[in-house]
Amino acid sequence: MPQHPIPPLYDQNSKVLILGSFPSVKSREQMFFYGHPQNRFWKVLSAVMGVETPKTIEEKSRFLHTNHIALWDVIASCDITGSSDSSIKNVVPNDLTDILSRADIRQIFVNGRTAEKYYNRYIRDVIGREAVCLPSTSPANAGWSVERLTQAWGAVREVIW
Repeated sequence: MPQHPIPPLYDQNSKVLILGSFPSVKSREQMFFYGHPQNRFWKVLSAVMGVETPKTIEEKSRFLHTNHIALWDVIASCDITGSSDSSIKNVVPNDLTDILSRADIRQIFVNGRTAEKYYNRYIRDVIGREAVCLPSTSPANAGWSVERLTQAWGAVREVIW
């Protein structure tokens, strides 16, 4: 059963928390979030914030800290085939209490329906907070263009500003 290898990224100035489901194979290899080149997370979020898309892990980390965005995933460990969300079984959720006690998180967002499903099943009632589901930035969500995603993800900017 793969364990989540990437620590949460946040600091005391984080205002929003964005949760994915579980890191892809590429993300686990890179030891950083949204590592698959076809995932539109970095392109969409940087467009929302009106800045150039960060390329390196260092640039991505700086971008998140500068914009008061915390990032992690709902699932700490699970059985998964490759990067397929539909194959996820035997979920153990991440504990969000450390992030929520150290940062003034105004809103929790989940990236896609899978993250929403596991958040609502395992975390929502434990911490007593709803999460706003944003459309997935995964390339599997081909029905959503970068432009549509950017418009929907503008909700993140509204909380921060």
